[in-house]
Amino acid sequence: MELTEALSRLQSSWIYVFSLLCLVVVPYMFVVKRKAVLQSFEAFPGPPANFLFGNVLEFKQDGTDLFKALEWGKKYPNAFPLWFGPFLCLLSIHHPDYVKTILTSAEPKDEFIYSFLVPWIGDGLLVSNGKKWFRHRRLLTPGFHYDVLKPYVQLMSQSAKTMLDKWESYAKTNETFELFEHVSLMTLDTILQCAFSCKSNCQTEGGTNAYIKAVYELSDLVSLRKRTFPYHSNLIFYLSPHGFRYRKACKVAHSHTAEVVKKRKEALKEETELGRIQANRYLDFLDILLFTRDENQQGLSDEDIRAEVDTFMFEGHDTTASGISFLLYCLACHPEHQKKCREEVLQALGGKDTMDWEALNKIPYTTMCIKEALRLYPPVPGISRKLTKPVTFSDGRTLPAGFYVGVGVFAVHRNPDVWKNPDVFDPLRFLPENVAKRSPHAFVPFSAGPRNCIGQNFAMNEMKVVTALTLKRYQLEEDPDFKPKLIQRLVLRSLNGVNIKIRPFEP
Repeated sequence: MELTEALSRLQSSWIYVFSLLCLVVVPYMFVVKRKAVLQSFEAFPGPPANFLFGNVLEFKQDGTDLFKALEWGKKYPNAFPLWFGPFLCLLSIHHPDYVKTILTSAEPKDEFIYSFLVPWIGDGLLVSNGKKWFRHRRLLTPGFHYDVLKPYVQLMSQSAKTMLDKWESYAKTNETFELFEHVSLMTLDTILQCAFSCKSNCQTEGGTNAYIKAVYELSDLVSLRKRTFPYHSNLIFYLSPHGFRYRKACKVAHSHTAEVVKKRKEALKEETELGRIQANRYLDFLDILLFTRDENQQGLSDEDIRAEVDTFMFEGHDTTASGISFLLYCLACHPEHQKKCREEVLQALGGKDTMDWEALNKIPYTTMCIKEALRLYPPVPGISRKLTKPVTFSDGRTLPAGFYVGVGVFAVHRNPDVWKNPDVFDPLRFLPENVAKRSPHAFVPFSAGPRNCIGQNFAMNEMKVVTALTLKRYQLEEDPDFKPKLIQRLVLRSLNGVNIKIRPFEP
């Protein structure tokens, strides 16, 4: 009995000591870790941050957040830290010299946010790193050669015409309508045809196609997870109703992709050369993936092929939809530039009803307008990297390895130290003589350096085709009651949509 009581007292004592240690050690470790982070960012003053929540509470998700970052940029030149809790801190950079330092390096993507995409798109070109990324980048580059992109112009034109036909009702009534949803379906239609040679009819079927619904749901759920901090935990997210929906949508998307790849493999099992296929029809992205080989004659695995197709689907439709939507909005708001673009387009088309490859290079003013819209409304407003080694910036300030650096593309594009009257839509900024005066890292809508967007020519071609065919058919008009409230999701969007009015163009 006495032994039992003694053991019980000893156990109670150990519990007391352990509790006391926790009360002392845990706060000490908390303070030590935070102090180490603070010391690492000591050279970079920034906006005051809450001890526990950092700067998170200052982002209201009301359409003002990107402009808040602009104001901070004016107060803290080149870069400033943003806190996402007591320990997680990101250096937000907004000057071309700083951007050059980061984007010309081979630093990997920030796995914290990009990891949310992996269950959907796999370890494809967007999120992979090291030797795997380098190999895939080299193998996929031929898929974006102009010989492959050339036939896509016709497919882009067909998809654009389907969308423009749907707009007839708005043209007749001159009512305001929301662009983004229409454009997103159109770019998704284009991607499905170019990547899979799949005629989806998604623009006319709307939300009835299971694959289309899955792609939209996955995009929305990744955006939701990114901005909902408890969902950053895999356990909490996967146990939540949203996590269940995410897994269900992933299953639908993966099943669709796997079935398409399987059917194509069966159709091509007798073929051994791309040239023989190209003699009968145009090559699509899937053909390139299936036939590509490295120096050891090794191709991509089925898992790699699926990941790259899913990545192309994700990157290629939502980002382009954002770019086109805000471009058409800009032209609606600036009729003088719209008029010049239309005159140029009509001359380039020469009476034809559709765009062709040769016409793409005959619309330089329209191309400048596209670039100016991408400057003001970059489809990807920010990108991030994780430092694997210490970095020293152009002004001598340094940041140790292990920390995150965010390139504020929206802020770089509107930096008043780089751009005169940065909020004004002025396509002449992109005249060759004006471009030559600026750092090439002042304008990075497709990122820059070794990890720049592999599909940027595809995206630019699609923007040119859609703009040309739209201006040939319709006069775009602004509705001053609907100003976009910009918000960063996976891509740049507007809380209240991107709204314009149209009427038939009459020569």
